[in-house]
Amino acid sequence: MASASLSGAAAANPVTPLALDPSPNPNPIASRPAAAALRKRPVLLLDQRPHPSTPTSRAATPAVPVSQARRKRAPSSSGRPRWLTLLSVATKNAALLAVLIYLGDQAWRWAHPVPLAPLDQAALEGFNARVDDVEASLVRAFRGLQLQLEAVDRKIDGEVGAARGDLAALLEEKRLALEGQLNLLDARSDELNDALGGIKGMEFLRKDEFEAFLGEIKESLGSDSGSEVDLDQVRALAREIVMREIEKHAADGIARVDYALGSAGGRVVRYSEAYDAGKRGGLLSALPFGGGDNADQSQKMIQPSFGEPGQCFPLKGSSGFVEIQLRKGIIPDAITLEHVSKDVAYDMSTAPKDCQISGWYQGAPTETPPSPAAKVYALTEFTYDLAKSNVQTFEITTPDVGVVNMVRLDFTSNHGSSLLTCIYRIRVHGHEAVTPRIASSLP
Repeated sequence: MASASLSGAAAANPVTPLALDPSPNPNPIASRPAAAALRKRPVLLLDQRPHPSTPTSRAATPAVPVSQARRKRAPSSSGRPRWLTLLSVATKNAALLAVLIYLGDQAWRWAHPVPLAPLDQAALEGFNARVDDVEASLVRAFRGLQLQLEAVDRKIDGEVGAARGDLAALLEEKRLALEGQLNLLDARSDELNDALGGIKGMEFLRKDEFEAFLGEIKESLGSDSGSEVDLDQVRALAREIVMREIEKHAADGIARVDYALGSAGGRVVRYSEAYDAGKRGGLLSALPFGGGDNADQSQKMIQPSFGEPGQCFPLKGSSGFVEIQLRKGIIPDAITLEHVSKDVAYDMSTAPKDCQISGWYQGAPTETPPSPAAKVYALTEFTYDLAKSNVQTFEITTPDVGVVNMVRLDFTSNHGSSLLTCIYRIRVHGHEAVTPRIASSLP
């Protein structure tokens, strides 16, 4: 059509681009501004060929240059072909139709749901059987695991129990061994305490006594030996001292005159309530002081007991008194209180503890002229100490004591017994007065 006629015209009449200029200019340089103007401004090329309905001659058609024809085809060659446009439209319509069909199908399926197909009973039973088998397997595995855990627990409990028993036995053995060692230590401590008590009870020489003893040794050695001491002479002197102590023990143990001795004329005239062991019964009733006449038994307090347990006179309670008439009037120097030795005693709690000694002179009823009113002297106070010797002598501490023939022992406590207090022997030491009248007042 238009492009075909242009192509034909270009092929029939080939012209140069300069032929487009209406003013013929043979100078090509002069035609450059016109060409530049032609490139700047678009040129619309029209088909100059006459319409077939119009009778024109081919000669009358002006010749079109080739370059102009190419420029005229260029805009048409850059456009899309119609078949490609039709294909694109058809593709879009087909996609839209597919979408509409899919939406319609989904709407129909939603409006008319398909009923579920009936389940296969055999398949369902098989599935249930498999599920049951799995559950049974799990149960068996759980039971087996539980049995294993119980066995492990029993094993652990047994081992722990055995270990606990072994540990308890070991601890008990160690405890017994430690207890034995502690008992042995306690026994040794008691022995040590006894030894210390014995050491404390020993009468060590004082400095003055040692000097006197040393002077006695020097005197026995004589002046020839000077200050030197011969071992044989020391042994002889020690033997002599031992013999003196033996004689002293034979002489009533302390080698001092006892004016309260019953066999020499002293007697117990009064005392506090006696303890009647016969009414109590038991072990005390079997002791020598149980039963009998209290008046005869009370004389034991002024007789030698020879260290035999039970050879005493019991007084009821932890306090009491004893009044003794001496064989004659004396000026007292000391009082000796004796108890059974703790090495052979059954019970030391009956020994008297805190004591007071008083004395006075009491004339005979037939005395002429009659004696003045008796003056009571507080002679001394002392505490009987169980840690010391069983025969303890206490000096009279009151000065200017006159002649007495009556002595009273008051004890306000003992060493723990609340039932009775045992008096083994009381001794009174002193010297006779110079006055003949007083000295002859007693038989």
